Amino acid sequence: MTVRSRSALGGLLYGGGALLLALYFTFAAVQGDYGLFRRAEIDAEAAQLAAELEALSFEVSEMEILTRRLSDDFLDLDLLDERARDMLGMVRADEIVIP
Repeated sequence: MTVRSRSALGGLLYGGGALLLALYFTFAAVQGDYGLFRRAEIDAEAAQLAAELEALSFEVSEMEILTRRLSDDFLDLDLLDERARDMLGMVRADEIVIP
C-alpha cells in the first residue's frame, strides 16, 4: 500500500464516520426524547389540559354559586327545597314525576 492509498482510505473512513454521526444526531433531534415529534405531542397535551382546566374552572364557579346560595348569608329557599327533596327522594303532592 502506498501512502496515497492509506491517506484516501483514512479520509474515506473519517468522512463516513462523520456522516454516520451527523445522521445519528439528526435522527435524535427529530425522534428523540427531546425531539420535534415529542415537542408536538407535548403541545397537543398542553392544549388538551388547558381545555380541561377551563371546563373544570367553569364547574367550580357553578359550585361556588350554588354554595353561596345555600350559605347562611344568602339562603335561597327554593334551591334548599329542591336539594332536600332530591337528597331525600321525596316529592310534593302537586308535582308530577317523569322518569
